[in-house]
Amino acid sequence: MITRTRLAAGACALLAALTAGLAFPAGAAAGEPTGQDAPKVDLVLDVSGSMRARDIDGQSRMAAAKQAFNEVLDATPEEVELGIRTLGANYPGDDRKTGCKDTAQLYPVGPLDRTEAKTAVATLTPTGWTPIGPALLKAAGDLDGGDGSKRIVLISDGEDTCAPLDPCEVAREIAAKGIGLTIDTLGLVPTAKLSRQLSCIAEATGGTYTSVEHQDELTDRVNQLVDRAADPVVTPVPAVGADRCAGAPTLKSGLYTDREEFGQQRFYRVDVRPGQELRASVSVGADRAVNPGYGVLMRAVTSKGREIMRGEAAGTGRTDVISTGLRYPKAGSDDEDAPAEAVCLAVSHSFSAASGVKTTPGLPLELTVDVVDAPSRAGDVAAFGLGRGWWLLGVLILAGFLAGLVWGWLSRWRFAVWRTN
Repeated sequence: MITRTRLAAGACALLAALTAGLAFPAGAAAGEPTGQDAPKVDLVLDVSGSMRARDIDGQSRMAAAKQAFNEVLDATPEEVELGIRTLGANYPGDDRKTGCKDTAQLYPVGPLDRTEAKTAVATLTPTGWTPIGPALLKAAGDLDGGDGSKRIVLISDGEDTCAPLDPCEVAREIAAKGIGLTIDTLGLVPTAKLSRQLSCIAEATGGTYTSVEHQDELTDRVNQLVDRAADPVVTPVPAVGADRCAGAPTLKSGLYTDREEFGQQRFYRVDVRPGQELRASVSVGADRAVNPGYGVLMRAVTSKGREIMRGEAAGTGRTDVISTGLRYPKAGSDDEDAPAEAVCLAVSHSFSAASGVKTTPGLPLELTVDVVDAPSRAGDVAAFGLGRGWWLLGVLILAGFLAGLVWGWLSRWRFAVWRTN
């Protein structure tokens, strides 16, 4: 009985391995990171008067932030260039114009001297206003230059006090520059209004928002974000799409970022030679309030406007990012000098801005382009037929039939041995 069970298990395992090998071919290698420079992080700390409040584990918000910063500085990876910027740390007066300029670089972004950075943090005292928008603009300048990853970590306990310079608009402007900068935000004992504002800032650049009410939560989260900056990343290359195919920029394989206005269509050109396959995808993010019910459409068209194929997706408001893609294999040619075909990728979306929401700059989109050798019909899953299911069904039926024959033969042999003994 045990032998029979083992044989059955072995046959099932063999069948499962055969099925898995056919149904799930090896995936393509992921793109290599483009950034070669050291990753950079700018910690932006709110030092306004409200940081005196004693509601984080029995100590003031400022004391909790200092303790968290000391632990973060000890744990910062050697390869990360880190800086510290303050807002509201120096001007104690009531002049709004002056208070809204109160942002300073406490420790410059660069190789970290932990002792020097800790000494600088120890001098901070809660003082003035909360100029988040101006501080973000200056922090983006702190991280200027280089092609490594760039990250701002904003820690605040109150909403911006320097409107009409809306920090959400500032974050969108930073994202629109296409410099690959991410802003993560943390709210100390946040109100609903502060949470909305910090969430908006983070979403505009693809960052994260975290609500913090304990000192250890602050330490852990900032450590995570600093460590994340050290992870290899592929930095999107800015590309400006055209309003028609004729003037579209020519893209090679890679990752690109752009902005698309509401109701706009963007064109990008890709040259595809005979025997090659174009694989493209696009993701559009809603970095502000939009109406529910939207979609994104990507079409591959010829230079004369004839549609070759399309990919489309729709959403209802449950997610703020929507993606689609397409594949276009170009038939091979016996002529080695055959010219490449200019294929235009037309990208459009049906997002609409909610009432009172600014429509500029446009929504961020990320475009992935890959031009590879077209698969042979014997080696590609889709060409082989497994993508349509019939070949897979046939293989499973054949494997089951062979397994049944083997099992029947083994059963008869065991029965004959049993009778003999």
